[in-house]
Amino acid sequence: MRLLILGGTAFAGRALAEEAVARGWTVDAFHRGTHAPPPGVTSLHGDRTGGGPPAPEKGEWDLVVDTWSGAPTAVRDAARSLAGRAGHCTYVSSRSVYAWPPAAGLDEDGPVVDGSPDAAATDYAADKRGGELAAVAAFGDRALLVRCGLLLGPYENVGRLPWWLTRIARGGPVPAPGPRDLPLQYLDVRDLARWTLDAAARGLSGPYNVVSPPGHTTMGELLDTCVRVTGADAELRWVTPEAVAAAGVEPWTELPVWLPPGEMHDALHRSDTGRAVATGLRCRPVGETVADTWTWMRGLDGMPARDPARPPVGLTPEADAALLAAAATATEG
Repeated sequence: MRLLILGGTAFAGRALAEEAVARGWTVDAFHRGTHAPPPGVTSLHGDRTGGGPPAPEKGEWDLVVDTWSGAPTAVRDAARSLAGRAGHCTYVSSRSVYAWPPAAGLDEDGPVVDGSPDAAATDYAADKRGGELAAVAAFGDRALLVRCGLLLGPYENVGRLPWWLTRIARGGPVPAPGPRDLPLQYLDVRDLARWTLDAAARGLSGPYNVVSPPGHTTMGELLDTCVRVTGADAELRWVTPEAVAAAGVEPWTELPVWLPPGEMHDALHRSDTGRAVATGLRCRPVGETVADTWTWMRGLDGMPARDPARPPVGLTPEADAALLAAAATATEG
């Protein structure tokens, strides 16, 4: 199998490249050269935003995967260039394309935001929807739309799980947003890669919600696993959603992964994934994701590099202290 990845050096793209190489596929990565691709991948350098070609000008492939998150015009131009030279196109999209707020249990037929393949960069949801439309316009029923949910695992460049592991590794009291049994929905990026390449090779098309079934783990299991894996002398001190709100701490950004029960949690952690599960999606245990991410982090010289296009995540020291004080007050009460 001959695979072209537009990207292929960071997080999801890297996981896709590593999985394809492990299968014995021939893998080319079209990228700017900012990061080296995994071993076994051939680099084809180009800058899709710098006025150069939107994709390699020569070559043919069985499959192409595009992970672009910026202006839909980049997806449009690449797809047009490759439509006659690639048998199938996968566009790595996002569940953010659904109109807000997505109801609990929403499947792929839910309403989506407006987007255009001809648009410049606007906002993430509209850009991803425009990218979807661009892929479909060029490849038709040879286009697979992978609507990802929360992604975790080695090489994460957003910083969500790395922040929790780093904070817990420091030891001592750690504010933990509750309730402990709050269900979470995420996907290890390597499971995303495995399902995506399987689906592309089978010629699947159309949209798929690609994230674990709801309740794959809980907030308590995730953080308990972080404590166990790091071996830290850390004590989780649970804080109610009401106390988090009273402290002025932002869910998701200041407390990565976590959203309080209600509309936001329903939207992000309770999507329907039956279509992907029925076509082979399998999710490894949370312990494996956390342990492998920690092993990767320990092999780095310092903190993992973060995507500069994304805002930083995690608690400030002041917010950390405020939540610990709230936890102590609740315990005393």
